[in-house]
Amino acid sequence: MFWNKLRIIFNDRDLRKKILFVLFVLVLFRIGSSIPIPGIDQGRLASFLSGNQFFGLLNIFSGGGLSNLSIVMLGVAPYITGTIIMQLLTMIFPKLKEMYHEEGEAGKQKFNQYSRMLTVPLAFLQGFGLLALLGREGILVNLTLFERIVNIIIVITGSVILMWLGELISEKGIGNGVSLLIFAGIVASLPGTIQQIAFTFDPSQIPLYLGFLIASVFVVAGVIVITEAERPIPVSYAKQVRGNKMYGGASTHLPLRVNQAGVIPIIFAISILLFPQMIANVLAGFGGGIMKTIANFLAAFMNNGWLYGASYFILVFAFTYFYTAVTFDPEALSTNLQKSGAFVPGIRPGRPTAEYIGRVLNRITLVGAIFLGLIAVLPIGMRALTGMQALAMGGTALLIVVSVVLETIKQIESQIVMREYE
Repeated sequence: MFWNKLRIIFNDRDLRKKILFVLFVLVLFRIGSSIPIPGIDQGRLASFLSGNQFFGLLNIFSGGGLSNLSIVMLGVAPYITGTIIMQLLTMIFPKLKEMYHEEGEAGKQKFNQYSRMLTVPLAFLQGFGLLALLGREGILVNLTLFERIVNIIIVITGSVILMWLGELISEKGIGNGVSLLIFAGIVASLPGTIQQIAFTFDPSQIPLYLGFLIASVFVVAGVIVITEAERPIPVSYAKQVRGNKMYGGASTHLPLRVNQAGVIPIIFAISILLFPQMIANVLAGFGGGIMKTIANFLAAFMNNGWLYGASYFILVFAFTYFYTAVTFDPEALSTNLQKSGAFVPGIRPGRPTAEYIGRVLNRITLVGAIFLGLIAVLPIGMRALTGMQALAMGGTALLIVVSVVLETIKQIESQIVMREYE
């Protein structure tokens, strides 16, 4: 069966082109992440990243681009942040909500265009704050004002190019482009992590390594179970007589996924947590007074492991519910069921059906939200228990890798099924 699918992939010209296009874009991304901006003190940069849990995690999601301050060091964080802001605005401005939900594909394209436009100022804010911090830490040295401006322009351009490449993958390739870029960055960091473990290997720590390996297996299994878990809602179709024939009467089910939001809440939470650090870096440059006080407070907040972990968990939990509410509308689903002559047994059509689906969705989303929150803070817990940075990659990266692989495999299999029918 596996070899048959491989044969279809390599023999089908269109499918082969899509997969090769994705690989080509990922290669371009990896090339970009290895091109550094000017004026870097690599020794101080490595020491800074190893001692800062937030930027160490951010380095993973930038595809290792932050470890050598590459031209794509911001990754897709500004674009994701812009998307978050636009989706939050749909809850404030009814016209934006109408554009996103009711104007069809044209409305979504216009909505996405606003997100793209918002990416540029956000990339400027994040790039300026990050480079200002690195300059104060002595990582960027002997730079003139002109060179600093050029560096900001470079990182903004790199972020916009990554946004464009991610959308090209979604449009012309297979899978979600932004998720695949993050996935490529995480996978690219694995050889360095393995090398770090090998160089710091201590025979007395073998039980610790075995425990981490066993925990990783359980985390992967848990991710697969939660990602694939569904709560089926039975649906029946009313019998209809048209002419001399009877239609309907069939029974099926409506699958509601436990983790309806996928990995998006974790990506959203990381992007939001980036802002306090960036704001602290910007405010720290204003000298004394209240600005300095706010900057010190934000810096202390980000460096406090307990506060950082609690905030991370709460944000992931909240974004799970938020993203599910934005992307899944029980009212619209109930209306569509009623129009097609379908109903949930024992539940009246219309608003009662929407309320029933909403209650079920809220209960199963609670399980998914708690699971995502625990997975998100797992690296912080691993670092606190082991004291080893190399073992701190943990559940967040595993969740994204497993989820992206499962989603991409599903899309490839759907393409294969279409071609088998043809």
